[in-house]
Amino acid sequence: MSFVFLIFLPLLAALFIPLLFKKVGKIHTGWFVLIVPVILFIYYASLLPTTIAGGNLVSEFQWIPSLDIAFVAYIDGLSLLFTLLITGIGALVVLYSIFYLDKHREQLHNFYVYLLMFMTAMLGIVQSDHLITLYLFWELTSISSFLLIGYWYTRDRSRFGALKSMMITVFGGLMMLGGFVLLSIMGNTYSIRELIPQAPQLASHDFFIWALVLVLLGAFTKSAQFPFYIWLPDAMEAPTPVSAYLHSATMVKAGLYLVARLTPVFAISGTWMWLVAGVGLFTMFWGSFFALKQKDLKGILAFSTVSQLGLIMSLLGASAAGYHIDNIAETTFKYAGFAAIFHLINHAVFKGSLFMIAGIIDHETGTRDIRKLGGLMSLMPISFTVAMIGAFSMAGLPPFGGFLSKEMFLTAMLSLTEFDLFSMDVWGVLFPIVAWLGSVFTFIYSFYFVFHTFAGEHKPDQLPKPAHEAPIGMLISPVFLALLVIVIFFIPNLVGDWLVKPAVMAIQPFLYSSPGEVDVHVSAWHGFNTELFMTLGIFAVGGLMFWTLHKWQKSYDRFPDSVSLNALYDNLMFLSDSGANRFSKLYMTGFIRSYLVYMFSFVVIIVLGTLFLTEAFAYDVTNLAPIGFYEIVILMALIGSTLTILFSKSRLTAIIALGAVGYSVALFFVIFRAPDLALTQLVIETISVALFLLAFYHLPQISRKEERMRFRLGNAVIALGVGLTMTLVALSAHSQKFLPSISEFYKETVYSEAGGGNIVNVILVDYRGFDTLFEIAVLGIAGIGIITMIKLRLTKKEGQHENK
Repeated sequence: MSFVFLIFLPLLAALFIPLLFKKVGKIHTGWFVLIVPVILFIYYASLLPTTIAGGNLVSEFQWIPSLDIAFVAYIDGLSLLFTLLITGIGALVVLYSIFYLDKHREQLHNFYVYLLMFMTAMLGIVQSDHLITLYLFWELTSISSFLLIGYWYTRDRSRFGALKSMMITVFGGLMMLGGFVLLSIMGNTYSIRELIPQAPQLASHDFFIWALVLVLLGAFTKSAQFPFYIWLPDAMEAPTPVSAYLHSATMVKAGLYLVARLTPVFAISGTWMWLVAGVGLFTMFWGSFFALKQKDLKGILAFSTVSQLGLIMSLLGASAAGYHIDNIAETTFKYAGFAAIFHLINHAVFKGSLFMIAGIIDHETGTRDIRKLGGLMSLMPISFTVAMIGAFSMAGLPPFGGFLSKEMFLTAMLSLTEFDLFSMDVWGVLFPIVAWLGSVFTFIYSFYFVFHTFAGEHKPDQLPKPAHEAPIGMLISPVFLALLVIVIFFIPNLVGDWLVKPAVMAIQPFLYSSPGEVDVHVSAWHGFNTELFMTLGIFAVGGLMFWTLHKWQKSYDRFPDSVSLNALYDNLMFLSDSGANRFSKLYMTGFIRSYLVYMFSFVVIIVLGTLFLTEAFAYDVTNLAPIGFYEIVILMALIGSTLTILFSKSRLTAIIALGAVGYSVALFFVIFRAPDLALTQLVIETISVALFLLAFYHLPQISRKEERMRFRLGNAVIALGVGLTMTLVALSAHSQKFLPSISEFYKETVYSEAGGGNIVNVILVDYRGFDTLFEIAVLGIAGIGIITMIKLRLTKKEGQHENK
């Protein structure tokens, strides 16, 4: 089966959603949509045996063969893992949305069209082997996420968040496209599979670092890394199903996927390792630190997502160290890549459940403000249980899956202190320190989310509506994800063998030839080691800081919103908007003369500059015909007639002079042996002069008052410049002809091919037949319009006459 077309199945299904929404209104549209991700998940899950064995699948569809652009779906362990997350979490999100979104109040056809469009975009990203098609799907995620985040478009914050996310991610995507182009220039291919074996040669190319940085800009903006994370908290204005899907399992993971996929290409560079690991770890600490400043449940989860994405990104950076170690199986570096993928799975599971719980709380209490919440444990026991499981996994507590990947994260960060390349032996000690601090704040915000919402005093008077447990349908998806959190803890190696190891082999193809060679065994107990003591320290310090949170949380007020990256973005947008308005007012004067000045000036500068900078100017008069006496006489008559029009004070004189200009041009056509053009010109001029004379009585009088126009040097310079430019272009075009004149073709074929004797007529009727036909059509349409207006005018007058 050509499974490349399955990428477009959600988009194809989206075409029928408006019809179903309109015609089958009694059934929630989500039930029809749910079929799509379920079918895709089942099909892709059937491909697991292939990737577990270390194999891959390729399916191709030619798009633009002349440019060597094709849709190439490449499925290996890494792409299949992301595909299963996209379809699996997607199915749970759709099920959740059926009970979350009211079918009578919401525009469900819009929502599900956008959601399916986004699903296609994500499937295209993770399965594309061609860099250009990957970029196409990459930008499609930005467009579809813009529509999803701004779904409630009547809300100012929804529109603002949608625009913000699009501005930042599209900027990153454009930079990434530049990196892709540089990669294609270096490797002479757009195929990622063909670029990977060339990695050692690419590293020595002058464009290598430029391509590396540009690609990372795309990845960092999409995965909300510092300083580009600011779009993610504002994107929380989207409906909760969107947040649960885009910001836990799909869109924000696109940047992680890109880094993982291109690690074999760039990992040989120390710049890659430092940027990915360093920016990722700093993002992890930054997000976890500022999560405690938030008062909105989804705001807390947004910053926690930033933190967790940074954690995974830092692990992907650390995995690059494996490319510089001979016996990686004997070192702790082997844990970095495995931990990155393992935690990516854990994060998708527990964060998806937490977002759904935040939506349930908002849905059943009417607020997400954590200051108004509290004491919901007894009122919403199932939601509390799910929230506790998800938050404890995020905090790294046993017996939950997050504990296992968090331990491996600490192991990977500690291993960097033993790495003696790229100055890691000097600065590598900072990695476990920052990782530990970030983990402490992760512990705190996890407990903050759960216990400030469900424990403590209940405040019914501050809630918009009485709190109660969500309906069972809305709980199915988060409960299922919470169960997965626990199951992963008890069968981590099954998950590792089926999903993680094949993906690790794709990230580090130079180190492993099959998933079985990824020698990592996950267990909850590793004895008394550094990681254990770091974990105990996290629990102790985090627990103490959470217990005293009310005493020091107010210190966040010392970080004013006016001095932040968000404020910087807002100011830049305001300045660009106001600055663009002020700049526009400088040249948008409303006078055509001003616009002509701008246009003529740029034409003169660009054309003259091109002529002389490229040495394109040429002057050759050897093939020119001699200028005769008659041409000079007619030219003088033409110039005299033109000046007469300009300075004439009589309407009759001006009309006659205008006719003289036309007749002079007709005489030139006669001399140049173009009688048909001459006849046409004579007829037109005769009719024009006759019409002017017929309308002589209605023409405005020429003012007898003499007006003196002030001489403008700038206008004179521009006028001379335009004249000089056109003269030099005409001379250069005539003096150097790289191709023979097309007139020779006409002369040779006008009789033999077109069967005509008059070359001009044949060109108009045969060679330019369609052009002439369209001109006739335009004239016909104009004539019909004129006749219609005349008829309407006559009808109106007749009606007025009858009324009288």
